[in-house]
Amino acid sequence: MKRVMAFALIVLASGVVLSTQNSRTTNDQAEIRKVLDRFATAFRVRDIDGVMTMYSPDVMAFDFNPPLQYAGKDAYRNNWEAFFSQFKGPMELEFRDLKVVASGKVGYAYFLERFSGTMKNGQKVEIWGRCTSGFQKINGKWLDTHDHCSEPVDFTTGKAALDLKP
Repeated sequence: MKRVMAFALIVLASGVVLSTQNSRTTNDQAEIRKVLDRFATAFRVRDIDGVMTMYSPDVMAFDFNPPLQYAGKDAYRNNWEAFFSQFKGPMELEFRDLKVVASGKVGYAYFLERFSGTMKNGQKVEIWGRCTSGFQKINGKWLDTHDHCSEPVDFTTGKAALDLKP
């Protein structure tokens, strides 16, 4: 009888631990989604300070445009400032097929991203890309420590395939 009781207590405790972990994971995923939502809101109005709140000080980014990498928040901020300076008015941003995975202090999100806007020269831009963002929970806050956005390449022309749509 003692063995049955001990086994029942172990099963019950395991269920409580798993339930707590599942709840924490769900909360972490929701928090990362909120970070991305705040980022998208800031992006739409070209709010550079709002955009930058998502990133850790030592973020490593592989973005759509050259160079191959941006090391650190200051370098990435310069990229965002140069990007936004090419546009006038508000912009649009959409995340499609967003998936978020999180466990403890590490998480990531991957999605298709569409951004559009009007450049200062009047040219309208709409581009779909593919992105992955790696997050770490630092001092209780989810921060993007690695961004990777890219475009597929047409190897016959050597150019990015900017006209693709999901």
